[in-house]
Amino acid sequence: MNQDFLLETETAKRLFHDYAKDMPIIDYHCHLSAKEIAENKRFFTITEVWLGDDHYKWRALRANGVSEEYVTGEKSVKDKFLKWAETVPNLIGNPLYHWTHLELQRCFGINEVLTPETAEFIWETCNKELQTGDLTAKEIINQFKVKALCTTDDPVDSLFYHKQLKEDPTFSVKVLPTFRPDGALNIEKNSFSDWVKELELVSNRNIATYQDFKKALEDRVNYFHDVGCRLSDHGLDSSFYRTSHESDIETIFNKALANEIINEEEVVQYKSALMVYLGQLYAKKGWAMQLHIGGLRNANTKMIKKVGPNTGFDSIADFTYAQDLANLLNELEINDCLPKTILYCLNPRDNYMVATLAGNFQSEVPGKIQFGTAWWFNDQRDGMEDQIKTLANVGVLSNFVGMLTDSRSLLSYTRHEYFRRILCNVIGKWVENGEYPADFEQLGKIVKDISYSNIENYLGFDQVEGKELGHVENDISVVWGRQ
Repeated sequence: MNQDFLLETETAKRLFHDYAKDMPIIDYHCHLSAKEIAENKRFFTITEVWLGDDHYKWRALRANGVSEEYVTGEKSVKDKFLKWAETVPNLIGNPLYHWTHLELQRCFGINEVLTPETAEFIWETCNKELQTGDLTAKEIINQFKVKALCTTDDPVDSLFYHKQLKEDPTFSVKVLPTFRPDGALNIEKNSFSDWVKELELVSNRNIATYQDFKKALEDRVNYFHDVGCRLSDHGLDSSFYRTSHESDIETIFNKALANEIINEEEVVQYKSALMVYLGQLYAKKGWAMQLHIGGLRNANTKMIKKVGPNTGFDSIADFTYAQDLANLLNELEINDCLPKTILYCLNPRDNYMVATLAGNFQSEVPGKIQFGTAWWFNDQRDGMEDQIKTLANVGVLSNFVGMLTDSRSLLSYTRHEYFRRILCNVIGKWVENGEYPADFEQLGKIVKDISYSNIENYLGFDQVEGKELGHVENDISVVWGRQ
């Protein structure tokens, strides 16, 4: 893993080193904690920053026969790290092998391979740097040249720490919220009526009808916008479009508020109507709507009961949704309220379907409907190459908004380098095969745009300053909302 790692041609090397390598980062979808950034958290062990919330690594540990006590259980942080050191040498062909060593190299200056034999040295070296060096939350972000990052946030969140960061004169990185309204959409869950009560408090509205509910959500969209939000995010894991009458949705909503049972057809009808309404709000604000499609969640119910959700027991679903997606986008388009949209598919079988469907709804904005970057289980070399080539074959790769981390770990910013190396390698091969001229002015612009400039222009982050928000302690949502 030297300076030319993954770069197989001279053109690829030139593109990466001269154009991609030093570009800043906009991480427009992640699961980092605004609180940890605002408090400039210092991590005291490599286990905490590396293994604490990383379900990619947890899955690999389990697949290597490591018992749960070393994964999410009560074993010491050092014992957990040593189990990771035992697992890494077995990860040939897995991106975790590359990511592990990129993080050791870029964050800690360690070029040794992680093995049981080197584990003690790496443990001591990393922990010393974390405890005494510059690797606090803010400094890690600064070292990777991050200009903006977008967390993932519940509409009832106060955004207290986002506002605190906005007022911090010592930290120039924009830490912006993303509107993730799972609580509003998951009408079938027992938690729905309680979530509506939280929405009542933060919006200072009485919610007795579906119309009241929509107005409260609009209030929160406006609130998020004022704090700098320019994106929403939705996970769509089953059928998600059915037509219905507004009166039917009102009835379904009232049943949910009364904690009555709702059938599957009613759930889809409700989610369809609310997604259309939310899409209209996003378009009005100039936001981008992210749709993450195709996860099979919480498959191992025994382990979910034991350790909770988002712990590594999800996989790829295989439901078909081409018509649902077309209908959703078309419903918004015919009413002139289709927002900028980024489509991510988890099943690689769906790559060409999603990429070609995006092409049906393009308009004045370059790449208005994006075939999003290789997501989750596709976040590896083959998956990234397939996504890049699919988009190039049926769309305009030059308008692609590029990479994101989708991670809870600050060290994951090395994934942007990983992606840029793969991008440059794919383009480099096309050039050296005679499929595109060796015009480095144009090639360099394409690489820089995909690495950084396209997403900045797409979301308008260079213009996100927001209105004056006042002191965070004076905001009623801090009192009533989540902090």
